[in-house]
Amino acid sequence: MNIHPVETSKDLREFVDLPWKIYGRDPAWAPPLKSEVLAILDANKNPFWDHASRRLYLARDKSGAAVARAAAIIDDNFIEFHRENTGFFGFFESVDDPSAARALFETVEGYLASRGIKKIIGPTAPSTNDEMGFLVEGFDTPPFIMMPHNPPYYQKLSLASGYRPAKNLLAYLMTEQNTPKERIERLVSLVRKKEPYLVVRPINPRNFDSEVKKIWEIYNNAWEKNWGFVPWTQKEFDAQCAKLKPLMIPDLILLAEIKDRPVGVLAGVPNYSEVLMKLNGRLGPVEILKFLYYKTKIKAMRVMIMGVIKEYRNRGIEGVMFSEIIKNGPKHGIYTAEMSWILEDNVMMRRAAEMLGGYVYKKYTVFEKEINPAP
Repeated sequence: MNIHPVETSKDLREFVDLPWKIYGRDPAWAPPLKSEVLAILDANKNPFWDHASRRLYLARDKSGAAVARAAAIIDDNFIEFHRENTGFFGFFESVDDPSAARALFETVEGYLASRGIKKIIGPTAPSTNDEMGFLVEGFDTPPFIMMPHNPPYYQKLSLASGYRPAKNLLAYLMTEQNTPKERIERLVSLVRKKEPYLVVRPINPRNFDSEVKKIWEIYNNAWEKNWGFVPWTQKEFDAQCAKLKPLMIPDLILLAEIKDRPVGVLAGVPNYSEVLMKLNGRLGPVEILKFLYYKTKIKAMRVMIMGVIKEYRNRGIEGVMFSEIIKNGPKHGIYTAEMSWILEDNVMMRRAAEMLGGYVYKKYTVFEKEINPAP
């Protein structure tokens, strides 16, 4: 097995194309847009790379065919925020060959160790604010937008290469039929009596930039103590929201305010993975027509963000926001929601999801390994 760094445009195309070899017959796979993967990896298009670096690798068999890929990633902001020399492996894909995976992992670890990194976590794509973890339960259904999907054997490849589970991440599914609407309404009534100045409203598309800034400030405050959290830079957050803007429905993105102070956010995005499954990674003229047609058929959304700043937690504000989104979803033909991801040991968020009628239907694991820095 030969491991080679990605150095040419041909190598990069092979890196991006490899998942089609892995998932070609998987009916639950939602192929990413190849142009989007290239943009994520491009330092000129993705502001994450303003404070991070990466080295891409391909594993090739004796015939020279690519059989596995991974990235070694160093995020200076993560190191500074957590005060630990931790790096990441990302964008991992592999055929079911432990020797290929082991050789690839060892190469990534060696690269990170040569730069003083002592621990490796993954997978990420590329950061802890993006897709993260290997799917370990729930392989029979497609992923929601910006959530990972992989073959069941990826967990085995990780364990065989000396990795151990670091954290489990959960995805909750909720449907209109399972939502306890009367209980939620009772909760909302109580909260509104206690918080008479609470206003929950959709974002205003005409003030998109200022609304995004409010969401960014809430996000960095509300998630500060979460495992693996790294504050978004405003440039990163703006870029992510600009990318998602064409997919957003304003009344599925809610701000909670008390006396005009933003205190909470709930952001739902239609599940465009349903559309990606029809496009096979391309967005040419034919695929654009397919996109326009199938986006009208989306019946689910992913709740990507739900949080309240520290001073206003445990007041039921999350429930008020959720009550609004379950009223707004059906207006757009949306009757199902995934809340993801939630840390398995985040008891408060799990209780909230379950109180809202959600149940765990997918589980992801993030792996870690100690590595020895080069002398």
